[in-house]
Amino acid sequence: MKITAAVVSIVLLVAAQNAFGQFPAEDVSRYAIKDFAFEHGQTLPSVVVAYATRGRLNAEKSNAVLLPSPYAADLHGYDALVGPGRALDPNKQFLILTGMFANGQSSSPSNTPAPHSGPDFPRVTIRDNVRAAHELVTQQLGITKLKAVVGYSMGAQQAYQWAVSYPEMVESIAVICGNAKQYPFGVIRLEGSIAALKADSAWNNGHYTLPPVKGLRAFALHYAAWSQSPASWPRDMLDGMSDQQVDQFLRSLEAPALGMDANNILSQAETWKRHNIGDTPGYIGNVEAALRAIKARVLLMPCRSDLYFPVADAEYEATILQNGELAVIESSTGHAAGGGADPQAIRFIDEKLIGLLK
Repeated sequence: MKITAAVVSIVLLVAAQNAFGQFPAEDVSRYAIKDFAFEHGQTLPSVVVAYATRGRLNAEKSNAVLLPSPYAADLHGYDALVGPGRALDPNKQFLILTGMFANGQSSSPSNTPAPHSGPDFPRVTIRDNVRAAHELVTQQLGITKLKAVVGYSMGAQQAYQWAVSYPEMVESIAVICGNAKQYPFGVIRLEGSIAALKADSAWNNGHYTLPPVKGLRAFALHYAAWSQSPASWPRDMLDGMSDQQVDQFLRSLEAPALGMDANNILSQAETWKRHNIGDTPGYIGNVEAALRAIKARVLLMPCRSDLYFPVADAEYEATILQNGELAVIESSTGHAAGGGADPQAIRFIDEKLIGLLK
């Protein structure tokens, strides 16, 4: 059975990224916002933003770095990048980790009471997430300046949005395997994952009484393939394996999704699909105008083999930015490279972040 160490690490990474709600409960704080109006029109009487902090805020309040959660991740989404001696060092920076809506810790379809629970949870945009986090940072933590917003995947989308929505507050952003807009190729890919989940007869338009297990399994296999690259799966990986062993391997890829709430992951997928910083008021949908307006220093770090966020999109965005740097991650592990699947990629990201945070 040729399951290599690299493949095992990928399986574990997928499990870690999809482990909703696994951050130690005693380390998670929650900030409540009353009468929160979502961009698409719905208002909830109260929403909660889950967050955690690492390190100490200095007297000047000049060392705050925000880390907004990626897709399908709890507050552990940046563990591979945080630590003593690293760019994101709690001994130097005050790190603020925030959870997106629908991540199972912040307000989500799974934890919001009726009549806004499950499929009746509001449609969420990246701007909704950023606006809620902005209130947390400014009102709860008393911070008016961010040294950087560092984001991976959907966290990178939030980083971009921070630079557009709050240009005077953000000094720099790191966009790791992310984009300023979800372009057509990505929209179609996301629709494929959404369709896989909804195809389960148990889905029942989100009003399921038991988890739509078949749909979750299909979603997980879609995610496992697209979040890596073809090179992540050696050509001879399945050689010599029995049908039973192949089936066991596929089940291992599906396992992380079985503990997830289907409405949560669907909500975040819809948020991802609609992402466009050009939809910020004043830019009438024009992503290029929004990119040109960014004042912050921007570090763009796409991965060469990322199927979610192609390098060509980052190259396009870099030509428009006024103060952007493009640093391509050379890794064969695809989108997962930015989340910890490739130690060499993490070292490269770390080096670039050190330069950004000087």
